[in-house]
Amino acid sequence: MRHWFIRCILILLCLIALPFNSPAPLIYRADEGWIYEPVGGGKWRRTRAKDQLEVAQAAFDKKDYSLALKASRRTVSTWPLSDYAPKAQYLIGRAYEEKHQDEKAFKQYQKLIEKYPKSESYAEVLQRQFTIANRFLAGQWFKLWGYVPFFPNMDKTAEMYEKIIKNGAYSEVGPKAQMNIGAAREKKSDYPAAVRAYAVAADRYHDQKTVAADAVYKQGLAYQRQAKKAEYDQSVAGQAITTFNDFITMFPEDPRVTEAQKQISSLKVEQARGSFMVAKFYEKKKRWDGALVYYSEVLLKDPTSKFAEEAKQRIETIKQRTAKAAPPK
Repeated sequence: MRHWFIRCILILLCLIALPFNSPAPLIYRADEGWIYEPVGGGKWRRTRAKDQLEVAQAAFDKKDYSLALKASRRTVSTWPLSDYAPKAQYLIGRAYEEKHQDEKAFKQYQKLIEKYPKSESYAEVLQRQFTIANRFLAGQWFKLWGYVPFFPNMDKTAEMYEKIIKNGAYSEVGPKAQMNIGAAREKKSDYPAAVRAYAVAADRYHDQKTVAADAVYKQGLAYQRQAKKAEYDQSVAGQAITTFNDFITMFPEDPRVTEAQKQISSLKVEQARGSFMVAKFYEKKKRWDGALVYYSEVLLKDPTSKFAEEAKQRIETIKQRTAKAAPPK
């Protein structure tokens, strides 16, 4: 036992006396995760912010994005208040984007906007964030730990657009970002959230006729799609009809007016179908009064629908049945 203890002490002393460098250091950054940074960094380090940024820019121009990242990070971390820090932060985002690490690029662009709101690259960065979010909206996969592909995610995509709007609600990309929140919610079949997103767009950008018209029309479509999922709650179909009527009233010259009128007709059929299904439910339970009410609603909502004729027949049948069952006077 004593020999084993002495042997361990000697090994420990050797380790202390013979320091070594890890050939592949991993560095953890809170906003980026684990990052591999090769050693041998002395050649690229500089003692002035201006010179360090020049190293980063030269590396980026040569498509050496790993070196560009190291040199840019050093510029930002060592001289965060210098005139060169915003440009270095911009290069960090650009390098990640060139490396096809879009999530990291988006976060670094966001950091630039938050830390250096007066940066001359502000408008360009908003556009780059919008372009990245659009790639995810189109189906690009997010990545676990920044490397492992892990399916599209419309919630994260919507969050990206929300940050873009926070950065510049009335910028060139602001209205488009708000509309794309609705599109992202629709892709997830979250139609109530999509309706809210389009409603915000219509209200916030009411003075931009093209945006407002598109928002109201898509709000109507989102209501309509939601109505198709609501077997017994046809109030949503009613909201869709109201929205399409608003669209026709507010934008009578829009080329989609004819289509909106067709949507209203189809929604009335949908309402009639819903009432018909509720009526059948009551009839099956032999709750004749309820069945009569909803069969009558079919006739009121759309007397020309394919459900109307059968509803008339069912009304007559129920009336005859209830008349026979009624006690004699």
